[in-house]
Amino acid sequence: MTDILASLYPWTKALHIVSVVAWMAGIFYLPRLFVYHAEKITAGTETDALFQEMERKLLRLIMNPSMIATWVFGLMLMFTPGIVDWGMVWPWTKAAGVVAMTWFHHWLGLRRKDFAAGRNSLPGRRYRMMNELPTLLLVLIVFSVVLKF
Repeated sequence: MTDILASLYPWTKALHIVSVVAWMAGIFYLPRLFVYHAEKITAGTETDALFQEMERKLLRLIMNPSMIATWVFGLMLMFTPGIVDWGMVWPWTKAAGVVAMTWFHHWLGLRRKDFAAGRNSLPGRRYRMMNELPTLLLVLIVFSVVLKF
C-alpha cells in the first residue's frame, strides 16, 4: 500500500492543493454572504430565498465535497512514507489548524440552517469578525507546512 502512495505522491499532492483552494474559497465567501444576508435582507422575501439558495449550494456543492477531498488527499499524504515526521512540531500545528478549520466549516453549516429556518440571531458584525478566523488558520497551516517549525 505504501508503494502505491509513494508512486501517487505528485498526484495526491496536486489534488490536495486543488481541494484546499476550493474549500478555502467557500470558507471565505460564505461568511461574507451571511454578512449581507444578516444586514440587508428581510426574512421571507424573494431575496431571502435567493440568498438561502446561494448559501445552500455553496455549502453542499462546493464546500462539503472540497472539504472531504482535502481530508482524503491529506490523509493519503500523511500515510505516504517519508512525508510526515511526527517527531516534529509542524504536523501537529497543521493538524490543529485543519481540525479548527473543519469546526469552522460546520459552524457555518449550522448558521446556514439558522438562516433557512428564519432564526438567525447573529449580526453582520459577528460574521465579519468570524470571517477573520479562517485567514489566521490558513496562515498557521501554510507556515507549518512550508517552514516546518
